[in-house]
Amino acid sequence: MLETILGIILVVLAALIIVSVLLQSGKDSQMTGVITGSTETFLGKDRSSRLDMVLNMISPLLSGVIGLLCIIMYVWVIK
Repeated sequence: MLETILGIILVVLAALIIVSVLLQSGKDSQMTGVITGSTETFLGKDRSSRLDMVLNMISPLLSGVIGLLCIIMYVWVIK
């Protein structure tokens, strides 16, 4: 029963990390101004949006939780 619950939690967390990574803006999006010759200056540079900052914090956190959950499930199965 506990293995089923942990498995469901693992699948949900895996889906969340996939969504959080896909929603992040790419690092190369900041370089498009160099290629296209945009008129942005150094002081007027576009900063990361609040959503990108939150997603950048959530992704490693979810990865760590998934790793710990996998270890817990592995130890639980060995018992």
